[in-house]
Amino acid sequence: MRRLRACLGAAAAVGLAAAGTTALVAGSASGATSALSNRWYAAAPYLMPLDNDPPDPAVIMDATGLKAFQLAFVLAPNGGGCSPTWGGTAAVSSDTAVQSVVNTIRAKGGDVSVSIGGYGGTKLGQVCSDAAATAAAYQQVITKYGLHAIDFDLEEPEYENTAAIKNEIGAAKILQQNNPGLYVSVTTAGTADGTGWFGKQMLLEAKSQGFTPNNFSIMPFDGGFNGAASQTGALTNFNQILQSTFGWDQATAYAHEGFSGMNGRSDTGEFFTQTDFQTVLDYATSHNMDRFTFWSLNRDRQCTPADNGGRTSGTCSSVAQSSWDFAKYSVKFAGATPPSSTPTPTPTPTPPSTGCKPAWSSTAVYTVGNEVSYNNHNWKAKWWTQNETPVASDWGVWQDEGAC
Repeated sequence: MRRLRACLGAAAAVGLAAAGTTALVAGSASGATSALSNRWYAAAPYLMPLDNDPPDPAVIMDATGLKAFQLAFVLAPNGGGCSPTWGGTAAVSSDTAVQSVVNTIRAKGGDVSVSIGGYGGTKLGQVCSDAAATAAAYQQVITKYGLHAIDFDLEEPEYENTAAIKNEIGAAKILQQNNPGLYVSVTTAGTADGTGWFGKQMLLEAKSQGFTPNNFSIMPFDGGFNGAASQTGALTNFNQILQSTFGWDQATAYAHEGFSGMNGRSDTGEFFTQTDFQTVLDYATSHNMDRFTFWSLNRDRQCTPADNGGRTSGTCSSVAQSSWDFAKYSVKFAGATPPSSTPTPTPTPTPPSTGCKPAWSSTAVYTVGNEVSYNNHNWKAKWWTQNETPVASDWGVWQDEGAC
């Protein structure tokens, strides 16, 4: 998560980004020979390269000036074992699809970070025997793609598992020591108070292991938030938690604090517009915070009537926007100026009222394409499932088809 370059602090990193400074590192098998400034990795939005109708990163780069992408997510294999995969199914060791995406980005002067974990799925920290084994699995990812940055996205269900969090934090510390200059972020759930009990326990684990990343980021959404004011309030409270946990002063805590938002409609029906993003961006820059990112670039585009706009989608935002509006806030955080554009977004479409499918049953077995109703919404199964309650999640088993 850091070390030498992170110690420059957020304000110095902005200067480096604006000047276009890069840091030379050793070459790798993937062909990467230089790193971007830390500020670009801190600004990298999440991109699912294999799921949720992945957009062309070259198009986004041309339209916005974005240089860095946070590729998601690396998990343990669905069938078990301590080896890295994309989404639990595609082994990193034999991957060519994600490598092609990385090559496209680097050919245009950009770079990637990789995010490990996320919501749902089996995390390597849960199945690897210890921190060293967990780190060895992640080192395969760093080596494969010649990474200069990595993100530990520690949330449900993993962050409720004390042993798993000990493995993940221990692995992060080992990677930080074994890869000088590696930018490391730790992302976890946000609450109105900053972060919840499990998030605080994670911070205490990091303190006990003597591990300090470039930043600890919270995700202030899916927790009863309502616009930017609730998010900046959570960031202020999280800053106080960092101060009390690590004994930092306020400025030092902000220099190790990050924001990870969700553009448009959240999983729980909260809405975060371009205006909200600008407000949080102003807060982050004025407090010299270390990171400003969001979930996700796959969602950074206008919904169409066929998408049933107005519901949470993995492929569009469900708010009125032009394509890649939200990515431009990341570009600004990195210290660059996105190209000017003045297209007028069309209004968010209103989903039509539909009839309810047969009610979901906890005992029934559902396979891909089966449809049910639950909590006045229709849901479609993405794969085989039994006794998994329908809930809105980009990476869960159920796809929300809207109100009924």
